[in-house]
Amino acid sequence: MRDKLLAVLYGLTFPAMACASGDAGLSAVRDLGRLNGLTLACGQKEAASWVRVLMLNHAPKTRAYGEAYEEGTQESFLAHGKGTPCPASAELNARLDEIARRLKAVLPVAGQVPAGHSAGESVPNAVVPRYLLQDPNGRAVTNEDFLGRFQLIAFGYTSCPDVCPTTLLEMKEVLKRLGDKASQLQPIFITVDPERDSAQVMREYTSAFDPRILGLRGSEDLTRRAAAEFRVRYEKVRDPAAPPGSYTVDHSAGMILLGPDGRAAVRFAYATPAQKVAERIDALMQEQGQRMPAQRPSR
Repeated sequence: MRDKLLAVLYGLTFPAMACASGDAGLSAVRDLGRLNGLTLACGQKEAASWVRVLMLNHAPKTRAYGEAYEEGTQESFLAHGKGTPCPASAELNARLDEIARRLKAVLPVAGQVPAGHSAGESVPNAVVPRYLLQDPNGRAVTNEDFLGRFQLIAFGYTSCPDVCPTTLLEMKEVLKRLGDKASQLQPIFITVDPERDSAQVMREYTSAFDPRILGLRGSEDLTRRAAAEFRVRYEKVRDPAAPPGSYTVDHSAGMILLGPDGRAAVRFAYATPAQKVAERIDALMQEQGQRMPAQRPSR
């Protein structure tokens, strides 16, 4: 009723308001296309991959949005051919962050977060965190790859003295307590120290805890962007007297659970007992099973 009254006061009808919202979405997607054309023309492969992730996750799968994206792509690609310069890395990252914010504002991803949580966890605002990283075999992995399964994600680094080993031991225990239901959960460890955590190091580190834990890494830019999506903070801490390659990484602790729809469901505080984490995940799995339509028996 309040929205209808505001529409009347400002001389707008609901169809007009919907049209305005649609125009904003098309404008944002067209600008995303312009950024896509620029990254392709300038050979910025990582940025171009991130643009595609944003397009897949936010833009409605309709002809109008597809055409807007293609128009923007061709426009900036041709403009570069006529002399438009390539932006510096910092400027490109700023433009990516700005367009991501616009898309989330005008084209939010629909869905719901399961209700209820204990004092040891929080529900992080129904967001759909994005990431574009690599597994130990060099294969590109995004948040879209695990839709239909729960994801239990932790950020850290292999040289971490205490917090990360403790977290991965808890992750291993959670898998054990879930039993057969563990197949519905993908545990993930994302390094915030890609400079030292090579693919081989990540493979050996996660396998030492449980071979089902997937280690992911990326460039500094993609790592920073993924951490920001999950509201994870990290920074290198160097001792002035230490050798150049010697440092620690101060980072946010805990684990984040994503639901089968990719939406953030629960943020478990660091050192939450594995039993409580497993019980919470098991309850959410049961809720998810109850919401799924019953399958017809095969004939």
